[in-house]
Amino acid sequence: MMGPFIALTLNGFREARRNRVTLLVALFALSLLLSSSLVVEVTVGVFDRVLTDMGLGSMSLMLVLLTIFLSSGLISREIERRTIFLMVSKPLSRGAFLVGRLFGNMLTVTVLLLAMAALFFLLMVFYAVPITPAHMAAVGMLWFELWVLSGVGFLMSSFSHHQTVSAFVTVSIYAAGNLSSDIYSLARKSKSDALQALGEAVYYVLPNLSRFNYRPQASYATAISSSQLLSDMAYGAAYTAVLVSLAVLLFNRRDFR
Repeated sequence: MMGPFIALTLNGFREARRNRVTLLVALFALSLLLSSSLVVEVTVGVFDRVLTDMGLGSMSLMLVLLTIFLSSGLISREIERRTIFLMVSKPLSRGAFLVGRLFGNMLTVTVLLLAMAALFFLLMVFYAVPITPAHMAAVGMLWFELWVLSGVGFLMSSFSHHQTVSAFVTVSIYAAGNLSSDIYSLARKSKSDALQALGEAVYYVLPNLSRFNYRPQASYATAISSSQLLSDMAYGAAYTAVLVSLAVLLFNRRDFR
């Protein structure tokens, strides 16, 4: 059982790696180095904060886009190449196939995250910017956010026939998930019961992605409690598990004939 599962994971990693991931790393390195060079010229006292914002912000943007692209097109690409029919005919459950591909995609994203983080921290050392626990927390919690986004993309891909639709919905959920706390606060101030109910639904159903954003704490070197970190990690793991379970349930019922 583990042999085919690991083979699926590694195959997903190799396939994702061919999607110009190396080019993405090179673009990230070039943009970061160029941006930091420009920052040196235009800022004096806030260089540490600007470098942190630009480095972590670039890392987050590129990895979020890559995660949405990889996860939302998983099944549609298999259908286009008609390899899905070969996969579902093998003595391997559909759930194992789906989870194996999820792990393959996340392996790709994780390798890329580590490479970007290493480059970012090297740059901080080069400019003598202190690396704080908040910087480490920001990078680590980005990894949990990517897991949740992968889960959303996989769930959409498990029943949608088009990658464009899956990607659009995933991007919309990403945007709403980052604003869910604000939507909830605004809805609570409304006098309309319907708007209040809608705000609560958005808050409790959609992932609260702002829980994974530790970039402000990294910028201002704010202390982060271990209980807060553990709570947000547990939230990300639980939410991803629910999304993947739903994706497997829908994928098992899908008819590919």
